[in-house]
Amino acid sequence: MKTDISSKLFKAAKELIPGGVNSPVRAFRNVDGEPFFVRRAKGCRIEDVDGNKLIDYVGTWGPAILGHAPQCVIEAVHLAAKEGVSFGIPNPYEIEMAQLIVDWVPSVEKVRMVNSGTEATMSAIRLARGFTGRDKIIKFEGCYHGHVDSLLVAAGSGALTHGKPDSAGVPSAFAAETITLPYNDLEKVREVFAAMGDQIAAVIVESYPANAGLIFPKEGYLQGLRDVTAEYGTVFIFDEVMTGFRVAKGGVQQLEGITPDLTAMGKVIGGGLPVGAFGGRAEIMDYLAPDGPVYQAGTLSGNPLAMAAGIAQLREMEKQDGYTRLEQLGARLEAGVRSLLAAKGMDYGFNRIGSMFCLFFTGEEIVNLDSVMTADTAAFRKFFTSMLDQGVYMAPSPYETGFISMAHGYDEIDATLDAMELALSLV
Repeated sequence: MKTDISSKLFKAAKELIPGGVNSPVRAFRNVDGEPFFVRRAKGCRIEDVDGNKLIDYVGTWGPAILGHAPQCVIEAVHLAAKEGVSFGIPNPYEIEMAQLIVDWVPSVEKVRMVNSGTEATMSAIRLARGFTGRDKIIKFEGCYHGHVDSLLVAAGSGALTHGKPDSAGVPSAFAAETITLPYNDLEKVREVFAAMGDQIAAVIVESYPANAGLIFPKEGYLQGLRDVTAEYGTVFIFDEVMTGFRVAKGGVQQLEGITPDLTAMGKVIGGGLPVGAFGGRAEIMDYLAPDGPVYQAGTLSGNPLAMAAGIAQLREMEKQDGYTRLEQLGARLEAGVRSLLAAKGMDYGFNRIGSMFCLFFTGEEIVNLDSVMTADTAAFRKFFTSMLDQGVYMAPSPYETGFISMAHGYDEIDATLDAMELALSLV
């Protein structure tokens, strides 16, 4: 595809912005390429500055559940902006959004708005530590919770070995309070709790890990985490920044029947604007300032534009019975992908829940990060490039989840499958 103008812009960006991008995955390093620059986006399609038009399955990394620039969101933002774009003072939208979240998410009794998913997970962990009076936390390999210092931690060499910083600039002392374990291995969790359960403030988990492809929990795994945290008085945190309001109104906890103590949210509830939230049991949430001793604040938290956009998007999903529609679209894509793989004799994996999906270029059963890392990255690069050349934009990394929106239709799904047939023949 044409990239003349994008290439010039990327060259200029690299002189001014580290790596030329404001978030690393956008740099296309995983596909040995250069990013394109977007001019506009509408519905399920994006158009770049060179005039290339693409069917989009990134959806601004999840928030665009209605598609890009839906009329209801544009109108809501316009009406809100006419009254002022930011106040730093309580506004009525905050209450309406909070009520929606409490009504939709089974475990949430009180909620606080923030400005990103990273801020939501960071604040939830601080709150858990303040509530329990403990310092240590458990996280899982392959689960990404934002660029919080204590969460950018690689696993140690054994179940009881403290992790090491996974990024420069993270003090070892921070990592020493984080225990990183393999996802889907409940026995490792029980082993750690048996040894130091009275020191663990929180267990945080992506309910369905979606930052290493898309991984599903084994039967009983999430309930096992719920049981062991309840036994030891540890705060159980669900990171539903990606899955919340995306796989169901109440997220994974609704689908799985699990009740975490705290939940981190974001993406869909902002309608495409910067947003995050965390909420849960009132007993824990009341530890937040100004009522409690755990300090958390934000100048732009509860921003009226973000609240108005999110409310409009959630109401529209409810009005259109959106989750039923997205399941239908997702099922059509899944059936087509599985048929293509079978016809070509490929044993690649494909995981999907509702409108979230990932094609894994490996025959290994996908259960944790180790199995994800067996993927053939060279095959993915060929697949990605072919799809892009055919006008279909997938995430530029084999370790990211794809998203279908309400703006996609069967025609777009079928066109995508046609493109996949050729792309798979090239890997």
